[in-house]
Amino acid sequence: MATMTDQLVGFSILGFSLVLFIYCSFWIIALPFIDSDHMIHSYFLPREYSVLLPLVAGLLLLLSVGFFISFMMWKSWRPEKKSE
Repeated sequence: MATMTDQLVGFSILGFSLVLFIYCSFWIIALPFIDSDHMIHSYFLPREYSVLLPLVAGLLLLLSVGFFISFMMWKSWRPEKKSE
């Protein structure tokens, strides 16, 4: 059973992910159709970053997963003991 702290952390992560998804979706889908001199553009990064940031995040994720798998394989590797 999850404790109250676990639920709070879970809901916090879920809320952050939801806000980030809505922000990025609006940035990529709706912002190109709004005039470039509109004030709302000041709340977003330039459009070039809409491709660059997910690419960097994906690479970091792949590197992290690869490092974790390599570390776990290295940690579980044991040389065989020679019996005399």
